[in-house]
Amino acid sequence: MNTKDRVALVTGASSGIGLATAQRLAKAGYAVYGTSRRPRSAGSRSFEMLRLDVTQDDSVEEAVRAVLQREGRIDLLVNNAGFGVSPAAAEESSLAQAHAIFDTNFFGMVRMTRAIVPHMRRQGSGRIINIGSVLGFLPMPYMALYSATKHAVAGYSESLDHELRTLGIRVSVVEPAYINTPFDANQLQADAPLDVYREVREGVERRVKEVLVGADGPEGVADVVVQAALATHPKLRYAPGLAGRMRLLRRFAPAGLLDAGVRKDLRLEA
Repeated sequence: MNTKDRVALVTGASSGIGLATAQRLAKAGYAVYGTSRRPRSAGSRSFEMLRLDVTQDDSVEEAVRAVLQREGRIDLLVNNAGFGVSPAAAEESSLAQAHAIFDTNFFGMVRMTRAIVPHMRRQGSGRIINIGSVLGFLPMPYMALYSATKHAVAGYSESLDHELRTLGIRVSVVEPAYINTPFDANQLQADAPLDVYREVREGVERRVKEVLVGADGPEGVADVVVQAALATHPKLRYAPGLAGRMRLLRRFAPAGLLDAGVRKDLRLEA
């Protein structure tokens, strides 16, 4: 199928990786629908925005129905919507906050997948690309909840790809490292802070901000998403840029050496 006949739905497309991905897909010829909980007016965008809250079943069903009514098909789903918590110890986030981050980052992806896969099955084709993170294979201290959601995204994606590939549907997960986007500026603060962690938490947060200043923008990740979407034989996992090097370290470096490197980079005591 020519890309001009393909339809893509990208969640969390108001900024960052989602916005860059929607723009790249539109440039590649897709009819693109981006989503946001609070979509802004179209302006000069090359794609249409829909209102969608991935934590609400009715909102998911309404958005998918709207695209199908207009286009008759969905060929690509990019699950990008998500949020993080600023660096904090695991016990500094309440159970309610833990539920909230999983509801968006993981269960939001599950809701979207469940809503769209039946239509892809009937088409006999489709691609699902889930935006994970380097923290989905290399957990970072003081980012336990976010790391846990991205591990869940990776595991779900791998299982789903096994299940759907015989039906003409492929699933990939793109796992970038540090990306300089508004996502990082809008992270939630932990809602149960403890003074015992304050000094270390603030140090880790300063270090992360330092790294983000020099980090790549989201366009490189968007290019990898388009690559995965158009590949004849897509890979299950893509780790663009720095994440690719970190994956090699995770696979081949001695565990103790990698552990020490992570702690040294974050300026944590041995």
